[in-house]
Amino acid sequence: MAALTLDLSASAVDLTRQLLDIPSVSDDEGPLADAIEAAMRDVPHLHVTRVGDTVVARTELGRDRRVVIAGHIDTVPINDNVPSRFETLGAVEYLWGRGAVDMKSGVAVQLLLAAQLAEPALDVTWIWYDHEEVGEDQNGLRRLAAERPDLMQGDFAILGEPSNGHIEGGCNGNLRVEVRTRGVRAHSARSWVGHNAIHDAAQVLQVLQDYRARDVDVDGLVYREGLNAVGIAGGVAGNVIPDECRVHVNYRFAPSRTVAEAVEHVTELFEGFDVEVLDSAEGARPGLDAALAREFVEAVGVEPRPKYGWTDVARFWSLGIPAVNYGPGDPLKAHADDERVELQQIVDVERGLRAWLTGATG
Repeated sequence: MAALTLDLSASAVDLTRQLLDIPSVSDDEGPLADAIEAAMRDVPHLHVTRVGDTVVARTELGRDRRVVIAGHIDTVPINDNVPSRFETLGAVEYLWGRGAVDMKSGVAVQLLLAAQLAEPALDVTWIWYDHEEVGEDQNGLRRLAAERPDLMQGDFAILGEPSNGHIEGGCNGNLRVEVRTRGVRAHSARSWVGHNAIHDAAQVLQVLQDYRARDVDVDGLVYREGLNAVGIAGGVAGNVIPDECRVHVNYRFAPSRTVAEAVEHVTELFEGFDVEVLDSAEGARPGLDAALAREFVEAVGVEPRPKYGWTDVARFWSLGIPAVNYGPGDPLKAHADDERVELQQIVDVERGLRAWLTGATG
């Protein structure tokens, strides 16, 4: 099969459509990574490195400051939403298709600017990475940080996650735990000789029902927390009193808390029950007090908001690099079967990034 090619002379909207029509579900990013690498190697002002299916393109202009701008190239599985198409709803024009929001429109803007801006006011590292939509151990940005941390270094970072064209600072942390209740098995006809673990789960659910999540001001942005049951399992057979029940609990916590503090908080809430940590991720503070962040906010001209979900900005924060989310697309449409992005948001995000990269003081 002939190698796929990208036309970087197209508009950001048309380039988005090119990306949408190249399937790149997690584990199958290779063809798109190949096309991106080939396109970037044809750009004379960029130095290109590939690590797995992650492509890194850097300017080396000797500027005093460097920004890292990143986006993932994989999508969740396709569900009759490829190939792409244009559609108009009311007076709003959209581009429809898997990845339109999360996050090929953001990647298209980045690719276009990477190719066009030979003399940005800052040195720029562009990163397009794989396996964001799957397990942490496969994440291409995680692998890059482990194998080539030098390629992620910068004074400020921007992740092209969908944010409706607004700047979203930092992100909440994420904790998943399993809360277990214990009982004693017995025949259901003689239930009094056993102890029903599923019934005890009512106490766990009551804690969650009574819990009042916090709104937390972190460096001027107010993050909303959440503590919720997202799954429950128990039972042995239709005639057996169960001896175990497991409630899967997800805690989204403000970046003022560490994972260790989040674990301590949840463990205290469920005192007397077995609590097992299944997964955790540190959050990221807004980082909007950094000089480059302030300049970026001023150039884009929008009021920063908090990011409630977890994103890979936290990886940059762990490296001491302040980072924000900025990309076209409504996060509520990410992964949806009718995933679609407003054309105007693509245009606006391109304009905002271009203005900053060409006008920032190096």
